[in-house]
Amino acid sequence: MSKISLWLCVVLTSISISAFAQTDTLKLDLHQVEQLFLRNNYELLASNYQIDQARADLITAKLFDNPELEYENLFYNHETKKFLQTSYAYGQFATSVSQLVKLAGKRNKNIKLAQTGIKLAEFEYFDLIRTLKFELQSTFYKAYYHGQSVQVYQEQIDAAQQLLNAYNLQLQVGNVAQKEVIRMKSLVISLKSELTSLLNDLEDDNRDLKLLCGIVPTVVIKPLLNDPKLSNQPIEKISYINLLDSARSNRADLKLAQGTLQYNEQQLQLQKAMAIPDVEVSLSYDLKGNYPEKYTGLGLKIPIPLFNRNQGEIKKAKVGIAAAQTNIKKQELQLENEVYNSYLTALRNEKRYQEIDPGFYSDFNKLITGLISNFKARNISLIEFLDLYDSYKENTLQLNNIGLERMNSRAEINYVTGANIFK
Repeated sequence: MSKISLWLCVVLTSISISAFAQTDTLKLDLHQVEQLFLRNNYELLASNYQIDQARADLITAKLFDNPELEYENLFYNHETKKFLQTSYAYGQFATSVSQLVKLAGKRNKNIKLAQTGIKLAEFEYFDLIRTLKFELQSTFYKAYYHGQSVQVYQEQIDAAQQLLNAYNLQLQVGNVAQKEVIRMKSLVISLKSELTSLLNDLEDDNRDLKLLCGIVPTVVIKPLLNDPKLSNQPIEKISYINLLDSARSNRADLKLAQGTLQYNEQQLQLQKAMAIPDVEVSLSYDLKGNYPEKYTGLGLKIPIPLFNRNQGEIKKAKVGIAAAQTNIKKQELQLENEVYNSYLTALRNEKRYQEIDPGFYSDFNKLITGLISNFKARNISLIEFLDLYDSYKENTLQLNNIGLERMNSRAEINYVTGANIFK
């Protein structure tokens, strides 16, 4: 087993970041990259803590109020000139224990509100996964196709450099003109400049991939796109209505909007209940401060809702419901437009991809090989060679761009539907 394969086994089992630090190049397909993302992405890990915080709120909501104990003792008896006496003959103390009893089902309403809060935190987490996963897939495809374009440039530069070296030798013996050598040098310089720009883009792609997957910067990621099912699955057989139904069922941001409405409705019920006063029940004992002595009493304490009936919070909850209903309508409209636009884009990109002759790329490679041979044999002029050579480069880059847009449109379908339509 090669060193790279060994590290891949480690990745797929325990995903050890320290293992990556010892690997120069890591070849990963999209499935392996997604595994790393789900396990190591720091933004997801931080968001997951918010779910734990919401669960802690549920624990708090289930707790009962603590009873209160009150005790009062005679501090100084001026007759006996003694402190803190508690005896019946010379002392005095009073004590009471009280318990707040919440009415109108406030505790249960708080529990339901906290349970809905957990759902909202989970929806936010799943929507973050959906967003970051689309960013991950898009970056993965860019890195792959940018890498393919880099390979094209490197092959062209090698071939052009060999021709330039040959031209320099021919120039020395007087078989070619100086202007032809200059044109060849210009071609090499231009290709190297374009390659540098492309390498910068590729490095940015690798940086973003490593940030999303929690991989140390010293590792070089080489994306592999080798899933035949992904490349051959026809989008024409998938209807817009099915995609729309999938989005309505799976989109976490829509569920979040709907859950926010439920949360505000429960908040209104709670605030209406808060307008009903709670009762405080107490049991007290007084040694000699009441009549009769050794007094035992049962007390009730309840506020009179004369001025404050929680009007402000009730109004706020009603406004929250209206805002949540508006947000749901906005979210539904946004969802429909996103699905429709992504579907049309995917169909258009798929059609353009299917129009390409499968043998075009290989035929073009044979053509460029023959082109170089004919140029060396002086069967074509330098101008014809440069024109055809530039055409070859542009067509190859265009093919890579078509493939990138096709894969990105499929990733966007997954994003707008919230489902793995294209696995």
